[in-house]
Amino acid sequence: MTYQVFDHHASEYDAWYDTEVGKVIFAMEVECLKPLLHRYNKPFLEVGVGSGRFAQALGIEYGVEPAPALAHMARNKGVKVTKATGEELPFQDKMFGGILMALTLCFLDNPQKALQEAWRVLQPEGGFVLGLILRNSPWAEFYAGRGREGHPIYSKAKFLSKDEVERLLLVCGFKVLDYYSTLFQPPGQSIYQRESPVSGYQPSAGFVSIQATKDTRR
Repeated sequence: MTYQVFDHHASEYDAWYDTEVGKVIFAMEVECLKPLLHRYNKPFLEVGVGSGRFAQALGIEYGVEPAPALAHMARNKGVKVTKATGEELPFQDKMFGGILMALTLCFLDNPQKALQEAWRVLQPEGGFVLGLILRNSPWAEFYAGRGREGHPIYSKAKFLSKDEVERLLLVCGFKVLDYYSTLFQPPGQSIYQRESPVSGYQPSAGFVSIQATKDTRR
């Protein structure tokens, strides 16, 4: 189970966000997600809430996280966390106005089942927002390379292409409405400059956010 890797390396994983590089990149990712998620009404849920960094920054009240060490960190940030996987969400149908899945899809054992669960617990007028490192981007290649070198977390990542993500969303009953892109600087640098997100999908972006909603024709 992939989440056990995150549990064993929770402190190391979370500590990156407090580095100078981590602070700048995280701020850019938040700004890329915010305009899409905040088009919708609360309550919000983050699937794969991790240590709660995105939830805290974006005002997300609820989270699910299977790794106990990370779930504990998120609770300390005020997030209402349930120990669960994205494939088995412990919530009623149509409970949430907005759902975020940031940097989680590539680590799921069954991405399709997780998206079907997100569809189930999302309100008909709600929105589903994904934050992704897409395959074939410079950053996906960088992290895949680190995975091949034996990095305990990145070796578990299965990066998807834009077309693969769109097909998966379509199969699970979503329609894609919008994209934002950021992180155009190359990976592996020791210093990064803050960038503003660009509306639309840009293939050279290191981080892409996707906004989708329920296809009411389903």
